[in-house]
Amino acid sequence: MKLSNLIRGCNAEILSGAPDTEVKAICCDSRKATAGSLFIAVGGTAADGRTYVQDALSKGAVAAVGTDREGLAKIADRFFDHPSGKLELVGITGTNGKTTTVTLLYNLFREMGYECGLLSTIANYVGTRRSETANTTADPITINSLMSEMVQAGCRYCFMEVSSIGVEQKRIDCLEFKVGIFSNLTHDHLDYHKTFAEYLRCKKLFFDGLPKGATAITNADDRHGLVMVQNTKASIVTYSTRTGADHTCKILEQSIDGMLLRIDGTEVWTRLVGEHNAYNILAIYSAALALGADREEVLVGLSKLQSAPGRLETIRGPQGKTAVIDYAHTPDALENVLRTLRAVEPGRELVCVFGCGGDRDRTKRPEMAAIAEKYADRIFVTSDNSRSEKTEDIMAEICTGFSPKGRAKAVCIADRGEAIRAAVSLSQSPSTILLAGKGHETYQIMGTEKLHFDEREVLSEIFNQL
Repeated sequence: MKLSNLIRGCNAEILSGAPDTEVKAICCDSRKATAGSLFIAVGGTAADGRTYVQDALSKGAVAAVGTDREGLAKIADRFFDHPSGKLELVGITGTNGKTTTVTLLYNLFREMGYECGLLSTIANYVGTRRSETANTTADPITINSLMSEMVQAGCRYCFMEVSSIGVEQKRIDCLEFKVGIFSNLTHDHLDYHKTFAEYLRCKKLFFDGLPKGATAITNADDRHGLVMVQNTKASIVTYSTRTGADHTCKILEQSIDGMLLRIDGTEVWTRLVGEHNAYNILAIYSAALALGADREEVLVGLSKLQSAPGRLETIRGPQGKTAVIDYAHTPDALENVLRTLRAVEPGRELVCVFGCGGDRDRTKRPEMAAIAEKYADRIFVTSDNSRSEKTEDIMAEICTGFSPKGRAKAVCIADRGEAIRAAVSLSQSPSTILLAGKGHETYQIMGTEKLHFDEREVLSEIFNQL
C-alpha cells in the first residue's frame, strides 16, 4: 500500500520517505522495524517515538510518520483492511472478571463448533495457535494484525478484554464491536487514572463508542452498571442475580467442585464456584444469546466449561490441605475469592497469602489487608511483582490496614516461595490456602528483572515433602 493512501485523513506528518513509497509492514516500535516497513512515531507516556526514527530507518524502514494515538489506530485499521468488521467482535470491560469471561466465551464457542480468536491478559489465540501477550489490551497494530490472522484462519468470532487504559490510549479506536459487556467497577488502576471518576469515564467511553447495531450488556447489580450504558447507541441488555433484568441467575447449591444455578428459569450445573463466577456465567450466557446462539446449546456448553488458568485453580495436597491459586489483585477480587472459599468449605482453616504490586496503586494496599483480616484465619503478607519498590516497604504499607487483631494473625515474609512454604507447613488439617495475586503468571518482577516463579511448581515441591 502506498504511504499517501495509508495515512490519508490520519493527522500524520511524513518524517521520512516519499508519498508514493510502497509500505509492506507497519510498526510503532523501532526495534520491530524491518525492510520495507513504515515506522509510526507516536508520543508515549514515557518517550516520544520521533526520537527513534533513525533507529527504525537503520533497520530497513522505508518511511516514518509522526502522528497521535488516534492516527496510529486509523493507520493500523487501514493497513490490515479493517479486520474487526469481518469478525463478530465481543469486548468486555470492568475491574474484575474480564479474563475469565472472554476465555470462557472463547471455549464455549469452540465447544459449539466455531473457529474463534481470543485477546486476553493470559494469552492471545488465533484458532488454537497461542501467542504471548504483554498487556491486557495490546497496541492497535498488534490487535489488527492478530484479527487479520483470525480472518485468514476462518475465525468467525473474536473475544477480547478491553482495559480502561487501552480505551484512554485509543488502542481500540476503529474496532467494530458487535457486543460490549460491562462486568463491574471497583478500586484499581488509580496509579494511572488518579481518580475513580476518571477511571469510570474511561470505562464508559467504550460503551459510548458502540454503534447503533451493536449490543451493550451490563451488570444491573453494579451501581455503575446503568451509568455505563446511559449514552450508548447500542441496544441495552441487562443481567442480574438479585433483581429483575433481561437475564437472571440464582445460586441453588455450591461446593468447591462447582455450583448449581438457575439461569432464566433453567437449572444448570457449572464447574465454576462463587457468586462472582455466577455473574461471569450470566454475562457469557447473555453475550452468547446476543450473538444469536441457540439457548439450549449454550446451557449445555456452560455445564462443560472450566475456569481460566489461575482463576480459583484448585490443587489438592496431602493431610487435607488444599491450595487455591487466584489472580485476585484488587480489594474486590480478593474479597470475592475469600468469601467464596469461606462459604463453600466451612469448618476448614482459611489461610491467605498475598502481596501488592510495586509502582502501582498504593491506596489499595491497606484495603486488601483489611479484607484478608475479615475472612482469613492466618495471613502471610509477601511479595507480588515489587518492581522498583522495596518489598519490605510495600508490606509495611499493606500492614497499616490491619487492626491489632489482624496484625496478630499476620506474618510478613518477603520471599514469596518461603511465604507459601510457611503457609502450608503452619496450616492446620484440613485447611484451604489461598495464593492470591499471581494467578496465571509464572514470573516475579523484581527491580527490572523478570524472574521465573511458578506457584504450581512451588506447591508441588512442598506437597511432595509433606
